[in-house]
Amino acid sequence: MAFAPMGPEASFFEVLDQHRASLLAALRRGGGEPAGGGTPQASSFNLKKALRSVCEERKREACGETPSSEVLASIESVIQDIITSVAKNEAPTFTIGNRSSWENIKFEDSVGLQMVTHCTTRKIKSDSLKSVKKFALILKILSKIYKLVQSNTYATKRDIYYTDSQLFGNQTVVDNIINDISCMLKVPRMSLHILSTSKGLIAGNLRYIEEDGTRVHCTCGATAVAVPSNIQGIRNLITDAKFLLIVEKDATFQRLLDDNFCNRMSPCIMITGKGVPDLNTRLLVKKLWDTFHIPVFALVDADPHGIEIMCIYKYGSMAMSFEAHNLTVPAIRWLGLLPSDIKRLNIPRDTLIPLTKRDQMKLDSVLKRPYVTCQPFWRKEQTSNCIEVTCNGSVKENITNLEIQSQAARLD
Repeated sequence: MAFAPMGPEASFFEVLDQHRASLLAALRRGGGEPAGGGTPQASSFNLKKALRSVCEERKREACGETPSSEVLASIESVIQDIITSVAKNEAPTFTIGNRSSWENIKFEDSVGLQMVTHCTTRKIKSDSLKSVKKFALILKILSKIYKLVQSNTYATKRDIYYTDSQLFGNQTVVDNIINDISCMLKVPRMSLHILSTSKGLIAGNLRYIEEDGTRVHCTCGATAVAVPSNIQGIRNLITDAKFLLIVEKDATFQRLLDDNFCNRMSPCIMITGKGVPDLNTRLLVKKLWDTFHIPVFALVDADPHGIEIMCIYKYGSMAMSFEAHNLTVPAIRWLGLLPSDIKRLNIPRDTLIPLTKRDQMKLDSVLKRPYVTCQPFWRKEQTSNCIEVTCNGSVKENITNLEIQSQAARLD
């Protein structure tokens, strides 16, 4: 749904306050109370150490992270199955849910795209020439994960790759295997103690402390802060922001910073994933929503790729559907650029960008997804010749193009 003022007399922040009140009321009706921890008990032999360990475990559980003991037990169970197969003179296999089939996906408006419990699977066999290398690589990375979790240390995906770059071949192989392991063990990826380098940026009214004690103070100036690589480790988040704005593109994000947007609309928070968001940017948006329950808006291009990126933040992706509860924020509202804005703003047709064949294929795919049919506003956009007519008219519009037109109009 899009965000619209409720009358010309209502100020922007009055509308935000009303919107937040409705969000909080919906959360209360759904029983969505913030997760919390209890009082840990520790044995007398080392009370402080045990208490600290339990507190850290409770914090991780509250953030949606699986306890380390469960991760270790899951890995041990997988290894035990391999040993059992070898003892029976059978070829060991890994069984992993198929993350590339819509047949394995269900949609709930309150969560987003989720992998079904009894999904179709694929087997990684140790006695097949096609999959024996992948079987070995999964086993190798499982071993590294076990050591990381056991020692409560962390490594980046890049670190894993460089332990044997010739064996892995490229970074994508490592990335895919880590996601497969997360899906196979049925634990969030952050519980594997493997971090990924963040590409996102954040600015505005926000302060927090990183896991190593570094104090971060995001500002409303022209400089943004990199999204942390260990989202579950940040603590003491403080903000008085009235809303969070997700910006699709880095160029638009930087332009808003240059135009002093955060100061002019203060207090607010602004974040970008620089296109398709990385895991850390999505985790941070989710953490900010879970912590503060402030309105969240998305500013994306009026094209199939912009709409899909907004949907990734809001409802998740097929590839990460097994971790939807930790990543999605269904409360996100589509601020713009709306396909209907092309007509409403009287944008000259000769300034519109033709849809490519790739755009057309992406639009066909998006229109078939379950979250489009469940959104009344999105259906309205379709019936008022917006999303579908953008396709039929073979045009699209992006925010950068609007900025150029705006600058030209000011010069005239």
